[in-house]
This record gives sequence, structure tokens and C-alpha cells, in this order.
Amino acid sequence: MSDATKNMAVKKAKKAAKKVAKKKVAKKVAKKKVAKKTAKKKTAKRK
Repeated sequence: MSDATKNMAVKKAKKAAKKVAKKKVAKKVAKKKVAKKTAKKKTAKRK
């Protein structure tokens, strides 16, 4: 492989990794939001 093709492959891999990382963060945020909602429901039931 020449340097040019290597660089392209590295760039593509980095972009893919960033996308995956973003998805993971989004999932974590979504889980936190859901957890907050369920917590609110629980406190409402206690009253």
C-alpha cells in the first residue's frame, strides 16, 4: 500500500470510530433521560 491509500484508510477508520463514539454517547444520554422519567413516576406514586 502506498502512503496515500494508507492515509485514506486511517482517515476512514477515524471517522467510523467517531460515529460509533457519538452513538454510544447518545445511548447513554437517552438512558439517563429514561431513568429520570421513571424516577419522577416513582416519586409521584409515593405521594
